[in-house]
Amino acid sequence: MSFFLRRAAFYLFTAWAAITINFFLPRMLKGDPITAYLARNQGKVSPEAIDSLRILFGLDNPKPIWQQYIEYWGSLLSGDLGVSLSKGLAPVSAVIADALPWTLGLVGVSTIVSFVIGTGIGTFIGWRRGSRAEAIVPIATFLSTVPYFWLGLIVISVFSTTLRWFPASHAYSKGTIPNFSFEFIGDVIYHSALPAFTIVLTSLGGWVLGMRNMMVTVLDEDYVTVAQAKGLSPFRVMYGYAARNAVLPQLSSFALSLGFIVGGTLIMEMIFSYPGLGLRLFEATLAKDYPLMQGMFLVITLSVLVANILADVVYAIMDPRSRQEAAS
Repeated sequence: MSFFLRRAAFYLFTAWAAITINFFLPRMLKGDPITAYLARNQGKVSPEAIDSLRILFGLDNPKPIWQQYIEYWGSLLSGDLGVSLSKGLAPVSAVIADALPWTLGLVGVSTIVSFVIGTGIGTFIGWRRGSRAEAIVPIATFLSTVPYFWLGLIVISVFSTTLRWFPASHAYSKGTIPNFSFEFIGDVIYHSALPAFTIVLTSLGGWVLGMRNMMVTVLDEDYVTVAQAKGLSPFRVMYGYAARNAVLPQLSSFALSLGFIVGGTLIMEMIFSYPGLGLRLFEATLAKDYPLMQGMFLVITLSVLVANILADVVYAIMDPRSRQEAAS
């Protein structure tokens, strides 16, 4: 019981610290959202509208920082994330809700696919250490060092510009109205092929190397030797004993990856002009759009915390030692 109380206290403190940093960090940037907005719309905004915007964002008579902090918590607890100046005064929650499905669909699915394939390959070559299967290790090492943006530019040049097999940008064809028809879903999958391929390929090497190294370590443990001495099938020993324990460190990295899925892959979404949270966060930073930045940072922070909590639960299920610690 004390274990769960300590973990709960840790996550509550982490959430408070992250939200507090989320409040102060945008205010440390130079400039303000109104100045950035006027710079992009010179001569298009009347003086009366400028005054109204300054009143709306509290820039006409700034309140003390401690009062702003208290009001920020009040708005946060009531579910009000404010309005986004860079998106036509649309509610921040609506802007995030529009971009979130695109990021989850692209980065989320790609990360899960990469983890499953990479862990499976790492399990096999770790089990067959010293064999020809280890020829994959140099390839995985190379892939783990390839930057997202570099490979993204290459696949655009080859498969879009030269071969013209796939589109180079956007989530669906221009002029198409989003809907749940098979035609639109196929169009979305077609447009996401290149960015998804880039994400899977560049993250695959890390999962392969991590699982392979853990398998090599685990194979020297006594319980693997005992399982082999009992005459169990190699498949059962590999997955039921070796891989089950070797995958535990991978779960922590996977949990963090799942949490950061919500933030999107910033450079990737910029290269492919993909309308996810990463691209929206970049636009909000350029526009000094404090409410939108804070809303996105909040969603990313909570996602990482939830992912870590789920990782703790999975650890408790798969590792008997963690259950014994929780019971003590």
